[in-house]
Amino acid sequence: MKRIYFVLLCSIIMVMSCKEKQNENPIVKDKTAADILGNPAYQAISYGGYRQISRDIQPTIAELKEDLKILHAMGIRILRTYNVHLAEAANLLQAIKEMKKDDPTFEMYIMLGAWIDCKNAWTSLPVDHNIESEKNETEINRAVELTNQYPDIVKVIAVGNEAMVKWAESYYVQPNVILKWVNHLQDLKKLGKLPENLWVTSSDNFASWGGGDTLYHVEDLKKLVHAVDYISLHTYPMHDTHYNPDFWGVKSAEASLTDKEKIEAAMLRARDYAIFQYKSVVNYMKSLGVEKPVHIGETGWSSFSNYNYGDDGSKACDEYKSALYYKMIKSWSDSNNVTCFYFEAFDEQWKDAKNPQGSENHFGLINLKSEAKYALWDLVDKGVFKGLTRDGKPITKTFGGDFDSLWKYIKLPPTSDTIKIYKW
Repeated sequence: MKRIYFVLLCSIIMVMSCKEKQNENPIVKDKTAADILGNPAYQAISYGGYRQISRDIQPTIAELKEDLKILHAMGIRILRTYNVHLAEAANLLQAIKEMKKDDPTFEMYIMLGAWIDCKNAWTSLPVDHNIESEKNETEINRAVELTNQYPDIVKVIAVGNEAMVKWAESYYVQPNVILKWVNHLQDLKKLGKLPENLWVTSSDNFASWGGGDTLYHVEDLKKLVHAVDYISLHTYPMHDTHYNPDFWGVKSAEASLTDKEKIEAAMLRARDYAIFQYKSVVNYMKSLGVEKPVHIGETGWSSFSNYNYGDDGSKACDEYKSALYYKMIKSWSDSNNVTCFYFEAFDEQWKDAKNPQGSENHFGLINLKSEAKYALWDLVDKGVFKGLTRDGKPITKTFGGDFDSLWKYIKLPPTSDTIKIYKW
């Protein structure tokens, strides 16, 4: 009898020991898009790992792993990419696979972008917005291939990036092209040729999703709203500080406020402007009798501009304002279970290669010197980046972490009555 008790006791001890070891090193269970989108525990960000002035130089797997460690330390668990015809997307997936193998607790998922163009886009030939590029099929096929190769990592395919909005004059297509490829991917899911829990969307300007001008309210857009698994919209108040700045500037009633209070008031209106655009898309979707998730595929605020949004324009771009917008929109999206793919993780200088001081080169939360901008200074203080490097450099603060030095570069928005409104 004593022997039986002894054996039972040993068995219990072994089971408890195994559970303790499992708790020490929990294996991450596979998640679906439905599990992670709209879940504040799964923070998202738009990502490009390009360091150089041209995308001819692709980031290496070692460089991508550096970035992944930094982003993971920040709490990021979902990355958005933009195309698959370059090596970066495949290399990123391989880097994640290797990191998961080395550490079963490492968790990172991908919203895989498939780039869509019209005929003759990015060439010297006249573009035809009614006919799609022959390259689109190759892009979609590659996205399918990568998704099936890495089904535990790729959870969303986005067909096109700002591919329907009319101001994308270099390449935009009509909604029927996006609809065609979304339906194609949905059919592959039904046939078992893509994971059934994969979500398919298109990531586009809020107006393209029906949230603005009725010009976009065409039959194919209505069909597209029904066809996607969720809507991924873009909203950029920063750009509208120049083009449509109804919300921008220092109002006459704010004359007695301190400079910081005036800026905070303007940034709060900018955040509310983004929320208004988000809700306008939700309202349009519901007007079609559709109920499905709506998330933010892109929003961001550049920290520098030498043109429309800088000191010679709307005075919108600096690290202080960009930090306020980042924290405001992140707080709102988390509170409302809206995933926000904030644009973007790191500065990329290829975006406006001919103008180094252009706003497109300065949307990152971390610059090319491996310095965390003001929005992330608190994470540096908390030691989040301790032991991590980018290009071999530790993550430090811009301006040496001195707020007074940063503040010298901060400009007040213009007074409301001096702002001109520009139309596309």
